[in-house]
Amino acid sequence: MSIDLNMVIIEAKEAGFTEAAILDPETINLMPEVRDMCSANTCGQYDKNWSCPPGCGTLEECRENVSGFKRGIIVQTVGELEDEWDFEGMVEIEKGHKKVFMKFADELRTKYGKILCLGDGPCAVCEECTFPEKPCRLPEKKVSAMEAYGILVSDVCKKNGLGYYFGRCKVAFISCYLFE
Repeated sequence: MSIDLNMVIIEAKEAGFTEAAILDPETINLMPEVRDMCSANTCGQYDKNWSCPPGCGTLEECRENVSGFKRGIIVQTVGELEDEWDFEGMVEIEKGHKKVFMKFADELRTKYGKILCLGDGPCAVCEECTFPEKPCRLPEKKVSAMEAYGILVSDVCKKNGLGYYFGRCKVAFISCYLFE
């Protein structure tokens, strides 16, 4: 099935993303330095979630996974904060981004079949992850963070013509969809 990425970008914006752009998978560089930041466990999901290291696989396994996808889009939600310390505002903007991201992922899967969804932050598909005792309940819906795959998000944005920093009182959440 042929995918018109320009149409997918229009649909992404209609779905609720602030911005979207074509993502050339050749610009994705999986870096051990980025992946190593996960081990600092600032989000609390390291070694606790199938979509985060080490559950999402080695960097080489992630590289192999990404290599099967030849086209993509990168999506972004930019939100305004009351001030630089508006943590509640950040959380609300992130929740909105994830909700749109997951809904749009379902739409894309219905239209195009197998896609790789890389999100912003740990997977939140299930209320509680089965890691490591049991296999992932919904592997076809599992979402790893771009950073869990070792992607320096600011670099990918720059290489694909998408802004990254929007000023002191704005926050951006960025994710991508890759197609075969």
